[in-house]
Amino acid sequence: MRIVAELPNPDFKITIMSMNQKFIIKLEQGSLEQIFKVPEMDLTDGVNSVFELLDEEFLKTVAARFLEMRKDWKDTYFRYNY
Repeated sequence: MRIVAELPNPDFKITIMSMNQKFIIKLEQGSLEQIFKVPEMDLTDGVNSVFELLDEEFLKTVAARFLEMRKDWKDTYFRYNY
């Protein structure tokens, strides 16, 4: 696996990797991460197509999902500890 690009974002870390003819898009926020895999053959312009996929609307849903993930984790953690 090799890192192709890292994109700046104020809310989370975005890393684009390449492995086995797939682009792997990893978004991290603290201890949480979301990973998306896209076959390279599905994209016409290589990594530039990945940049296009990461539009504002998509990143908003990723941010909302991080909030849901954090809530889910807190809920289960407190059930376990109390």
